[in-house]
Amino acid sequence: MDVIDQARAKLGLTDTIDLSAWDNMAQMQSQACTRSPQAPAFTCMGQTLSYAELEQLSDQFAAYLYHHTPLQAGDRVALQLPNVLQYPVAFLGVLKAGMVVVNTNPLYSERELVHQFNDSGAKALIVLANVAGHTAKALPKTGIKHVIVTELGDLHSPVKRVLINFAARYIKKLVPEYHIPNITPFTRALAMGKGKTVPLSEAKRDDLMALVYTGGTTGVSKGAMISHANLMANVMQLQEVRHALQLGDGSEIGILPLPLYHIYASMLSAVSIYANDHTILIPNPRDIDGMVKVLKGVKMSTFAGLNTLFIGLTNNPGFRELDFSSLKLTMSGGMALSRDAADKWQKVTGCDIWEGYGLTETTGAVTCNPGQANQRGTIGLPVAGTQVRIVDEEGQVLGVDQPGELCARGPQVMLGYWQRAEATSEAIDNEGWFSTGDIAVVQPDGYIRIVDRKKDMVIVSGFNVYPNEVEDVLTDYAGVMEAAVIGIPNEKTGEAVKAFVVPAVDELSLTELESHCRENLAAYKVPRSFEVRTELPKSAVGKILRRELRDQN
Repeated sequence: MDVIDQARAKLGLTDTIDLSAWDNMAQMQSQACTRSPQAPAFTCMGQTLSYAELEQLSDQFAAYLYHHTPLQAGDRVALQLPNVLQYPVAFLGVLKAGMVVVNTNPLYSERELVHQFNDSGAKALIVLANVAGHTAKALPKTGIKHVIVTELGDLHSPVKRVLINFAARYIKKLVPEYHIPNITPFTRALAMGKGKTVPLSEAKRDDLMALVYTGGTTGVSKGAMISHANLMANVMQLQEVRHALQLGDGSEIGILPLPLYHIYASMLSAVSIYANDHTILIPNPRDIDGMVKVLKGVKMSTFAGLNTLFIGLTNNPGFRELDFSSLKLTMSGGMALSRDAADKWQKVTGCDIWEGYGLTETTGAVTCNPGQANQRGTIGLPVAGTQVRIVDEEGQVLGVDQPGELCARGPQVMLGYWQRAEATSEAIDNEGWFSTGDIAVVQPDGYIRIVDRKKDMVIVSGFNVYPNEVEDVLTDYAGVMEAAVIGIPNEKTGEAVKAFVVPAVDELSLTELESHCRENLAAYKVPRSFEVRTELPKSAVGKILRRELRDQN
């Protein structure tokens, strides 16, 4: 659209990215590690890995895979790890060995693990001992033959490693009893790979780098095929955003509480490595008090989160007492950012939130609020090398202020769905346009607003109701902490709006809440019924799951 191009040109944003310096992601990240070897790369549970150590340990893990297993280039290796230091080591090691990463949620059930391992054809697995219970039951039903087990303290100093692992297993009882035959401890794998070399990965830019599984909101989850070029492109696209915000390479301290197995955090981790940032990993973002303890005394300059996390943190007294004087950038993605959450975060930290937009299928970012031109309530403008358009049900391109499905085309769009040609052709047309399933509008100034998910839209008497809008009004009310809206059948109107709310006060007046909605919404958008809950169903990332609420009604 012309208005989008004009907005980007006005801000001096570039339209192209250059990936010619690298053949694959392993090369890109390895070069970054050797550029600032002594700089801190990742910190977790009080232990820090320098970039030199990340490079060395990932080399050792790659050498183990290459010399001590029958795995070949292109074979799939599953990573079932939370945010611990072993994750970036294993991720980079798999890529250096020329193999393909399969990101796996540590909290998956036995059924979900069997599906993902078999669907991906994974031949090896790196798993944290704490979550090996379900995994042990799933493995006999899969083709996985090589299992590497790691414990929480494995990358700490020898004495601390013993203490952490002993406490986790015998005092805190965090490690269940399990039996997996012929496992290789992670520490042993690293020792076996020490001193051995691995040929440079021959992977090319358009080769498969990772399988990242979608949430499976309809049917079973599908593996998005992410190429080396997809992630490399998104790294360079986000570099432009960093520079516009005057973030310095090698000088920032970033807080990453979102799980690395999710595309949002995985992409941000790759960006941080390329920029030689110091990233502090938070293993359990649901433990708000624990996170606050980690953040005390840390001069954080960037923070990546999403709506529910911002709410949880700003409601925590300890968090409100932290030092935010160095905080330059707060990023939001994964779900819609409410006005209430953004206002509270800005009030507590003094830092605004830059909202972006992307999906698993787009390797992360499609759009982002640029530089010093942040516009609250929008997802900003397309990142470099990316085109977007809004289409109606017939695929006709719509103009300014006309809501329709957002479609994107760019170097970060996935190769397709793993072994699902039909689903791929439904999602990506012959011209490379990916249909996101999100309803959006382009404003006259070129900025884009997400209205809602296409499938979440509620139709009341022929009028479209977008849950995000209603939820924003609900959480603007002082007595509501969180809210979710769905459509339920109604004889007169076809569908009616139902709201689920988590109170922020001891006694929430639903009558007053309804009046608040009537003052701020058209009558057909006002919820016909309210249900008070102590919590809302959420994904592992913290995204509210409306589909579960629909299934329960």
